Amino acid sequence: MNDRPAAVWQTARFRIDLSRPQVMGIVNVTPDSFSDGGRYAELDAAKARCERLLEEGVDILDIGGESTRPGSRTPELAEETARVLPLVRHAVTLGVPVSVDTSTPELMRAVLDAGADIVNDVRSLARPGAVDALAAHTTAGVCLMHMRGEPGTMQALTEYGDVVAEVAAFLRERVAVLEAAGVARERITLDPGIGFAKTSEQNLELMARQHELLAEGLPLLLGWSRKSTLGKVTGRPVDERLVASVAAALMAVERGARIVRVHDVGATVDALKLWAAVAASRPSV
Repeated sequence: MNDRPAAVWQTARFRIDLSRPQVMGIVNVTPDSFSDGGRYAELDAAKARCERLLEEGVDILDIGGESTRPGSRTPELAEETARVLPLVRHAVTLGVPVSVDTSTPELMRAVLDAGADIVNDVRSLARPGAVDALAAHTTAGVCLMHMRGEPGTMQALTEYGDVVAEVAAFLRERVAVLEAAGVARERITLDPGIGFAKTSEQNLELMARQHELLAEGLPLLLGWSRKSTLGKVTGRPVDERLVASVAAALMAVERGARIVRVHDVGATVDALKLWAAVAASRPSV
């Protein structure tokens, strides 16, 4: 095992330098996402969202057409494609890596053909044909996330003996599947799936023991932004979790995450600039 994860993430058009933590900005083109559902469902609003995130300093755009909040409905292929593909065609002209949050193999192929760089899959390429769709593109990046069941059932599947060990074992097995299909390790990042088939206590344990996941030798991507655990800790509703979200992103980076997936890009970018400035000023030992 290697506790020094790779410093580069190979994606379709970009070799992303992970020596500096990367901010992935969320662009949900859904009517029902837990935090901003419906706000960017129209194409013009979604385009404006992408361009606003660029102004705020985003490193990676993450476009999603399926809500994965607890109890959500899985869209049909045509519905998800109509939401996502037109925006991807615009986003790939903006000069930053474009990630697509999808588990649908047909859509994976379509967005990668359209120039997207990364597949970000909450189901860890478990659907039939998903591994082949990713492997068919020789440089496309992928994020494998841990989840049990489906969004509609996942919160009934939170029994673990050791949540960190079991999440690590699951991700290790998915990496092995991709490597067997010819996907190079430098194309892969891992996401422990905060809030997906986990209680608030388990989410906090994953943060406290996040360093254990670095033993897989692959970069970690963390998505704490506006999650219900932050609401449980602070007592604040979803639209008042900015401070907690930024704090969680900083703690994730301090514990070794190389990518943080967030709604509030500008605030997170500013906080990470301060974090980096302090880190650079530390005296060498």
